[in-house]
Amino acid sequence: MRNLLFLIAFSLTQISFAQDWNYNFEEAKKLASEQDKNIIIVFSGSDWCAPCIKLDKNIWQSDAFKKEAGDNWIIVKADFPRKKANTLSKEQTEHNRKLAEKFNLEGSFPLVVVLDKTGKVLGKMGFKNVSPEEYIKMIHALEKK
Repeated sequence: MRNLLFLIAFSLTQISFAQDWNYNFEEAKKLASEQDKNIIIVFSGSDWCAPCIKLDKNIWQSDAFKKEAGDNWIIVKADFPRKKANTLSKEQTEHNRKLAEKFNLEGSFPLVVVLDKTGKVLGKMGFKNVSPEEYIKMIHALEKK
């Protein structure tokens, strides 16, 4: 019985910290408007860009970021994998390419773009080797500019 209660509690904890990445920017804008939240787009090369992989492991997968994102942001992932095994659908690849043409003309990876709920860019930043809490503060600083 005690194991069952532990399992239930553990599952609920995992659900509450679930990452809710969006892959469609227009849907993210709609959600952001409905929920009165800013949008974060993450441009990543998930299988070839070492700083992208580190950012994912150290920041995006952290409980601190998951909680903060759930409370404050609509998050969008625009991935550009290179390995054949990680190839995205043609539609998703085209969608990500169009996002990059609009928000990542420099072709920077990783690139984090913070936007308001209408899609206006508030700021951009890349990889920083800091704690999740510090990275969250840096995102909030971009929102206040």
